[in-house]
Amino acid sequence: MISLDPVSPVPPYEQVRSQFARQIAERELAVGTRLPTVRALAAELGIAVNTVARAYRELEEAGLIETRGRAGTVVSAAGERSRELVLGAARSFAATAREQGLTAQEALEIVRAALAD
Repeated sequence: MISLDPVSPVPPYEQVRSQFARQIAERELAVGTRLPTVRALAAELGIAVNTVARAYRELEEAGLIETRGRAGTVVSAAGERSRELVLGAARSFAATAREQGLTAQEALEIVRAALAD
């Protein structure tokens, strides 16, 4: 599910956070999927419990996961709502780009530049 690159300059918590975020965004992890406990994942990866806890905390702050006490940590439905929000923003951007006479290629270049920032 998650793997760490020990020679990467990216901190372990960020590797964990970004891999889960990508899996949620790409729907590899469906809404309601239960994640491993913090302790179990830390043991599996050979890292400190606090490292995994930080990754989970950041994922929860982003609305991608939610902790349900004894029921564990699961993928949140907020990820789906986030996709809908981004789709709405994309449609609005596309309408504005058309109104301003931009070609599709020009509009895509603007989006790529914005995402690179």
